[in-house]
Amino acid sequence: MNNQRLILLLVFFFSIMMLWDAWLRQGQPAQPAQTAQTQGSGASSAAVPSAPTFAAAPGAVPTPGSAAVSPAVTSAPVMKVKTDLVEVDISAQGGDLVRLELLRHHATENRKKNFILLDTAHTYAAQSGLIGAGLPNHKSVWRLPAESLSLKDGENELRVSLEAAVDGGGKVVKTYVFKRGSYLVDVEHALVGTTAPANASAYFQLTRDDKSPEGTSSMMMTFTGAAIYTDLEKFKKVDFKDFGGKNKHPTATDNGWVALVQHYFFSAWLPHAGEREYFTRQLGGGLFAAGVVVPFAGDRLTVPFYAGPQEQDKLDQIAPGLSLVVDYGWLTMIAAPLFWVLEWLHKYVGNWGWAIILLTMLIKGVFFPLSAASYKSMAKMRVLTPKLMKLKEAYGDDKARMNQEMMELYKREKVNPLGGCLPILVQIPVFIALYWVLLGTVEMRGAPWLGWITDLTTRDPFFILPIIMGVTMFIQTKLNPTPPDPIQAKIMLWMPIVFTGMFLFFPSGLVLYWTVNNTLSIAQQWQINRMIEGGSQKAG
Repeated sequence: MNNQRLILLLVFFFSIMMLWDAWLRQGQPAQPAQTAQTQGSGASSAAVPSAPTFAAAPGAVPTPGSAAVSPAVTSAPVMKVKTDLVEVDISAQGGDLVRLELLRHHATENRKKNFILLDTAHTYAAQSGLIGAGLPNHKSVWRLPAESLSLKDGENELRVSLEAAVDGGGKVVKTYVFKRGSYLVDVEHALVGTTAPANASAYFQLTRDDKSPEGTSSMMMTFTGAAIYTDLEKFKKVDFKDFGGKNKHPTATDNGWVALVQHYFFSAWLPHAGEREYFTRQLGGGLFAAGVVVPFAGDRLTVPFYAGPQEQDKLDQIAPGLSLVVDYGWLTMIAAPLFWVLEWLHKYVGNWGWAIILLTMLIKGVFFPLSAASYKSMAKMRVLTPKLMKLKEAYGDDKARMNQEMMELYKREKVNPLGGCLPILVQIPVFIALYWVLLGTVEMRGAPWLGWITDLTTRDPFFILPIIMGVTMFIQTKLNPTPPDPIQAKIMLWMPIVFTGMFLFFPSGLVLYWTVNNTLSIAQQWQINRMIEGGSQKAG
């Protein structure tokens, strides 16, 4: 059996299995991580976080679930806030951010509408409150300042202040500070006319169900869940099924942030330097919470909140490690530089499609020596194919003798039957890394290339690119040496059809990369075949 072709087949099928597995996993409906005994009453019924270890004042912390939300409170008034980037709904129930619409990012299913990150349709809310005797929390009713407010032309900041009474007198003022051109919102809690009880704390949490978000690709296994970052343990992901588990993530520390991550977008609480404790918990009713508890010292505390796209060039300027929410997995060391180069090319050409083509050419240039060695080996094998077929006819019934004669032929002709495999194996991590870059980059979401390709992150609406890709793959197959084993030969002929069928539903950006790479490979392989075969004929 031709060992070279066998290894190449394994390489191809390994790639197919990875892509197919991602497709199947993401295409399955999400399973609830916990079956609740009773149906919850939504995000507003989430339990108040318990006291952290640094705030252990007896009796200072409300018992979880002690402030159950009545139907009347659940339908609390909502005010609308609009800036140049977002439109937000703030509920009087808890003063929570219950809906957040991104005005510069279109919805996935209907591009005429905007993408909604926080939402009430599938529960996803940003909540905050104070922990201490008589202090208001996200189960309290807050007084809204108006029915709606907007960031006016010429203004760079919009402050929205809500108020809630403190038992025994005084009040807490919760202020959201929205800024022009920024998805970052400062959330401030201030005590007015009262002082905080001993060991008081503030908590900031994200409450969500485990439903797959809009924008989840059926062709990509993306992560939806919590992420916690600290200087010591770096970036840690927490699946919904692991919420509340022990030793799943860091707890007490003095740095870091907590986020809920999904494909292209995320939300995060980003406390300033200082003591804090992170938590995740299952709330019942299919709801989950991830957040942070910080000490409330003095009469004022501000914690920034981010809700928006995963724009990699801006995230690390907001908080250390924040760009890691764009999760490339175990190939981050390769994928991150690839994105940097892709973004750099885009700055010059102004189109992500042409940037992908140029990046493909650069990658092909980097691997040119390896590819040349691979194609030379294949070309030599192609020249030897008639001789291998004769050996098969002569010794087809004696496998051991046939393999012996084949090895002697390789030795005489100075051909390494495995010479074309290693270069391909080396390039596989680069291809997979580029796969994640092309499919996980929000900057490319909704980006057109030319003509009928209006979004490089979605499939070709007319299947033109996948068909062209299939043709280029078929041409490549014909340029390769024909395997002496008939079964392998049939499999190689079917591979372009199988890949074309899969790529019909792959994002256009990835198909574009593969098509250009195939075209360049055909040119290189054809030239090498011509040189090797021409030299062989002269020698003959």
